[in-house]
Amino acid sequence: MQLLNTLYVTTADTYLRLDNDTLRVEVEQETRLRVPLHHLSAVVCFGHTGLSAPLMHRLAEGGIALVLLDDNGRFKARLEGAVTGNVLLRQAQFGRVADPAFTLDMARACVAGKIKNTRQVLQRGAREAKSEDEAQVLTRLADDLAASLRALTEATSLDVLRGIEGEAARQYFIGLNLLVRPESRAVFQMDGRTRRPPRDRFNAMLSFLYSMWMNDCRSALEAAGLDPQVGFLHALRPGRAALALDLMEEFRPWADRLALTLINRGQLTADDFVLREGGGVLLEPDARKAVVVAYQERKRDEINHPLLAQSVPLGLVPLVQARLMARALRDDGAPYVPFVAK
Repeated sequence: MQLLNTLYVTTADTYLRLDNDTLRVEVEQETRLRVPLHHLSAVVCFGHTGLSAPLMHRLAEGGIALVLLDDNGRFKARLEGAVTGNVLLRQAQFGRVADPAFTLDMARACVAGKIKNTRQVLQRGAREAKSEDEAQVLTRLADDLAASLRALTEATSLDVLRGIEGEAARQYFIGLNLLVRPESRAVFQMDGRTRRPPRDRFNAMLSFLYSMWMNDCRSALEAAGLDPQVGFLHALRPGRAALALDLMEEFRPWADRLALTLINRGQLTADDFVLREGGGVLLEPDARKAVVVAYQERKRDEINHPLLAQSVPLGLVPLVQARLMARALRDDGAPYVPFVAK
């Protein structure tokens, strides 16, 4: 497999145009970057970005997704060419989502992957904690997540499953605050998960990182021939990429870990955020660039995939998992196994 590249455009008032078979990036009518189109799988634009019609046509013809997000990473639109993929696989996907037992099992696997990975974040934090009291709190919260994992096996409906997931997430975010170094907690403290808009700096970082993971998961599902709109854990809703959200659940802790790294290393400070009237919080443009660079670098990290029994770049893991999802939809004897870091 080849690690496909995504071009993230974060500078305000950038203009993108087609130059032969190259994408040209202009800021204030100056050329800042040229990228051959054959190097790209997607172009993701944050905030106000201009694009020429010839470029949009060429991206569609080349199967290169164009994704438009607002300044905080919230999805606005996506331009794609003709739908690709195996129609028989999609037919199997549509049939599976109509099967309540299969839907529940697939949703259970997605939640289990998320909880297992979040539990590892807390366990690691407990081992590295400087305070014995905080280590005990983190250990207790990790034990609570283990109890949530056991409860998943008894869930008899999607509503019960979602309730377990919601309570596990609440416990996890309590612990996440303790993983921020003490001297940064006054600035990077969250009171649970908030979004649309994020209400604090930590949540603003998480929303931004989640949006990039979401785009990569959606692209991975499309590459595997699946319909990202038709999922199992997340309810079907017009405009919602439910299956991409399902797949992203197991990767959310990787976004959390990167956010903690950026905070604890002092790579982002209070000055890197804008506090808006009404309580919303937004990353400054230069801070968005720093997060994008850190995200791209993290995707190159080699990760041991337990099912493949080999290491792969983290950025390729969504593609691997999308193919495992496709296998589970085709084959009754191959249940979906989420990616859990070791």
